[in-house]
Amino acid sequence: MPVTVEQLGPHDAEALRGLLSKDPVHNLYLLGLLEEFGIAPQGRVPFAFYGRFDGKALTAAVFVGGEGGLVVPSASDATATSVIADALSSNLKLRSTVGDKSAVDALLRSLAPGKPRLSRTQRLFSVSADDLGPFTNPLLRLAKEEDLPRLLPLAQGYVREVHERDPLAEDPRFYEARVIQRVRQRRTYVLEENGALVFKVDIGSRSQYGAELEGLYTLPAERKKGHALLCLGQISRHLLSSLPRLTLRIDERDESTARIARKVGYLAGRTWRLVLVD
Repeated sequence: MPVTVEQLGPHDAEALRGLLSKDPVHNLYLLGLLEEFGIAPQGRVPFAFYGRFDGKALTAAVFVGGEGGLVVPSASDATATSVIADALSSNLKLRSTVGDKSAVDALLRSLAPGKPRLSRTQRLFSVSADDLGPFTNPLLRLAKEEDLPRLLPLAQGYVREVHERDPLAEDPRFYEARVIQRVRQRRTYVLEENGALVFKVDIGSRSQYGAELEGLYTLPAERKKGHALLCLGQISRHLLSSLPRLTLRIDERDESTARIARKVGYLAGRTWRLVLVD
């Protein structure tokens, strides 16, 4: 059968959903993007899905957002991913990518062969309602717009620790807008103590197949007090009342957060890789 690479359109939506739902845990981020934005852009935000076909069968896919600002491969065989990467190499400048490590490595060989600015290996943890432990904190709440002055330092702190850059120094207006957008979309949860926000967590991606949590961050002065353990348990219990599974990516160097996730009930899965090229 001939092997081809094509940009996917509305007529490919069911095939793409079928491919991704074969491994919903490792494709949860892409399933959320597909559900939120569709398969083709309806507004100003540029993005596209590209697929590798064996004849008429879709065997791998890659999401390209912001003209290479974010590239996410499906959890497919790395050989299949590399075929898509080779087809895109002449007109795509990759700036960041995240996904199953073998698939990300295949992308980088064709799209960013030089040394990246930042490369992190992460472990993908997942949990279902049956696995949850007894940890809860009912004081965890949705963030509100009036929380912004207190929320921004937490959001900034997370990016500094994980991405080793300062988003407020680079583009404060854009980053503030991004934080506000997540609050308005009811995707950010916070813990307040004595008038200060001490913990935050975001819902990065959500679909009928589950949700991926990200941005888990406790103020340094408030760590080792159980905030992250109780709040991760609380939001997990809340979301799993209506969703089948949750995932959370944790830096492989961050053993303290991995221990917290395991206590809550999360199970470690495959290795992922996060790469920032510029």
